[in-house]
Amino acid sequence: MRTDDGKPTLLSEYRPPDYLIEAIWLDIVLHRTATRVRSKLTIRPNPAGRPAAPLRLDGDGLVPHAIILDGQALPLTAQVVTADSLTIADPPREPFTLEIETLTDPSANTQLMGLYRSGSAYCTQCEAEGFRRITYTLDRPDVLSVFTTRIEAAKEDAPVLLSNGNLVETGACEDPARHFAVWHDPFPKPCYLFALVGGALDCLSDTYVTGGGRRVALGIYVEPGKVPLAHYAMDALKRSMRWDEKAFGREYDLDIFNIVAVSDFNMGAMENKGLNVFNDKYILASPQTATDGDYAGIETVIAHEYFHNWTGNRITCRDWFQLCLKEGLTVYRDQEFSSDERSRPVKRIADVRTLRLRQFAEDAGPLAHNVRPDRYLEINNFYTATIYEKGAEIVRMLRHLIGMDAFNQGMTLYFDRFDGTAATIEDFLGCFAETSESDLSQFMRWYEQAGTPELKVVSTFEPQDASLTVEFSQSTAPTQGQPTKQPLVVPVAFGLVGVTGTPIALADVATEGLSAAELRSGVVELDGPTRRLTFRGLPERAIPSTLRGFSAPVKIATDLTPSDLTVLLAHDSDSFNRWQAAQTLATRVLVEGTRAAGSVQRPNDVDPGLLAAFAAVLDDPHADPAFVAQVMTLPTEADLARDIGQDVDPDAIHIARESLRGTLGSALHDRLLRLCQPPKDVLPYSPAAPDAGRRALRNTALWLLAGGDAGLGQDLAAAQFDAADNMTDRIAALGVLSLIPGETREIMLNRFQVMFADEPLVGDKWLSLQASIPEAGTLDRVERLMSHPTFSMATPNRIYALIGGFSANQTQFNRQDGRGYDFIAEIVMTLDDKNPQVAARLLNAFRLWRTMEPHRRTRAEAALERIAERPSLSADVRDIVTRSLGR
Repeated sequence: MRTDDGKPTLLSEYRPPDYLIEAIWLDIVLHRTATRVRSKLTIRPNPAGRPAAPLRLDGDGLVPHAIILDGQALPLTAQVVTADSLTIADPPREPFTLEIETLTDPSANTQLMGLYRSGSAYCTQCEAEGFRRITYTLDRPDVLSVFTTRIEAAKEDAPVLLSNGNLVETGACEDPARHFAVWHDPFPKPCYLFALVGGALDCLSDTYVTGGGRRVALGIYVEPGKVPLAHYAMDALKRSMRWDEKAFGREYDLDIFNIVAVSDFNMGAMENKGLNVFNDKYILASPQTATDGDYAGIETVIAHEYFHNWTGNRITCRDWFQLCLKEGLTVYRDQEFSSDERSRPVKRIADVRTLRLRQFAEDAGPLAHNVRPDRYLEINNFYTATIYEKGAEIVRMLRHLIGMDAFNQGMTLYFDRFDGTAATIEDFLGCFAETSESDLSQFMRWYEQAGTPELKVVSTFEPQDASLTVEFSQSTAPTQGQPTKQPLVVPVAFGLVGVTGTPIALADVATEGLSAAELRSGVVELDGPTRRLTFRGLPERAIPSTLRGFSAPVKIATDLTPSDLTVLLAHDSDSFNRWQAAQTLATRVLVEGTRAAGSVQRPNDVDPGLLAAFAAVLDDPHADPAFVAQVMTLPTEADLARDIGQDVDPDAIHIARESLRGTLGSALHDRLLRLCQPPKDVLPYSPAAPDAGRRALRNTALWLLAGGDAGLGQDLAAAQFDAADNMTDRIAALGVLSLIPGETREIMLNRFQVMFADEPLVGDKWLSLQASIPEAGTLDRVERLMSHPTFSMATPNRIYALIGGFSANQTQFNRQDGRGYDFIAEIVMTLDDKNPQVAARLLNAFRLWRTMEPHRRTRAEAALERIAERPSLSADVRDIVTRSLGR
């Protein structure tokens, strides 16, 4: 299913495989430059396939050294072999075995797909189409095989030998300097879930006992000397295993569960059955090197990959168009886990921030696509926020619509009915339609239509009869290939708040337009273009609280006044909508300031209600500090650019945001200064949510205070940097200092680098922080840092930190002179030959180039054109640049 010929792969052209591979036996002899791979495939014709069809196996850059069919060497006349395929024109009509021997060079594999070297270890990454770089096979998700893997290596080179499943044999080879291990996975799986790791690694070992009494040996393998940094990851793993048993009734099914942390990895982690491979940034942590955000990220990614054991491994996707079936569903599961482990309201706010920053931006540009795509040129480019984050939101909407009981019954039915199969979205939704006795055919449009719907809410209060009318309407703007959009099913969690802040229960007033089920659940189902509700006999004027908990992934436009929003911020029982009220108030001020060409506002230019609302939040003694920190964090420059939508001037946005930051810092000076004081009781660092929340609020206060008084902010930040006993407070202080030009900034940046010169993951923070400075000299700084010993163009983490950090810098990537665009374009073309996946991910920085003001738009288009004109682009980069240019 490769697309190197430039033709898209289409969902409409899916057909079952003509052959099935029931078992794959692998004998892999590891060598740094010449690893030998012998595979034995047990193949049979698929009754659902085409009769007497040729057998075409997938490869990628392979050279076969032997091909044996049922024990006999296959004649050259019976085969067609290329680097990318092996075709047997007339295979046997009965089950047969095919043995193939290939050689691969792990050290030369800079793409980090297939088998490659990472530091002192051999490692594999096979999703989506990496296994074909190891040996010829049917590399598609709907071909499930039982794997047995024998690994052999020199003891000195690879004392640890790991693969999927259970360890069944180990021993010494005839050469005493060599040894082997045999692993067997009894659960059929597609080859994208195959994994192998070999190297000099230390192991943190533990044991987990499932609810059913199975003892599972747990191991986290890390580079020598780093075991102390893996304890939090192990704790998160055990909590994830227990939670999945309680929340979904899913126990682990093998005797062993291993995780390996490697420093060279294109993505975050990979859920290979029984052997998860992780980017080490999501495993290694100590209070001195990891922030609260890092700890939360480790917890989330550990849970995500473990939960894939059922939603992705035991039940996989039929084809790559169904990718959201495993990724979106598993994101929903890891979000629920983290919500239970931490603060559910704060977690929900954080998830929506991510959704709006990444997925809404994706929907607003030329890279918009369906949650279930109907075509692709390069599947690696569809591991997107739309698949992951929006896919999770669809699952959450389903729960809102049918209720928790029917949802839980549907999940159980899905696990029972499709265990051991490769499923589709239709299979998944069919389970919930059955348990809820609902027609979900219109709900399916969420998977089929690209773009972010807009929900408009207009309310009218009639004092004479104390009635409130609320009109909802929905619309979705055209996207490429979809000029006309159909109405979606939008669950709108809804409530009323009195103008004095008193909650008004829907059941206590007369209603028109609400069903009994909607009245009980508080969720209004909008399934047409418009809908009207009326509430009569209200005790006072009521303010609609709409989309509580962000019950649907939509943009919302309301006619609420600033005073209405202030009431919601202070009194709404829904924490998400309290936060949303603060965001809306701040966004209105910032958009107005941006449209005034970034004119600097003084405190008396900002609505006193906004300042009073923020002050009230800070003064609330019962508020969760983490929640207050979220409220006080202004919308990002990227958020504002998305809301403005057209003819965006990033410099004006930056000026307006810095102006409001300064206004809040000055107006709330005394309150913020109190929050910035060191805690009276110095306790040992803990990444637990309450402690992390207090640090988040203190560091947000420091950021705001420095906006109003740079001198005081610099002094406080420098003092915090020196006194900090944890990375969260130290990097927050350095972040504030990075925004204040001068000698102190450079001294502190240098001190930080010297302190952590031997910690690559901390070096990433140092690189990213400097790449994010919103000043004209930042591009020159980034170019200098590319020659620093900390940086390496061979390591994805370093690239994402420095180059990716710069591409997210709104004012400097979008420089008016076009140098930011040209810089990223050159990096993309340089990387394309070595690691196309990383190059394509960097190219996503251009996703909103069409929304820029005309001068910047012209510069960005010229940079994209230069990439497009390059004669030898990878499929990954060619796909992104072509779609970005609208071709």
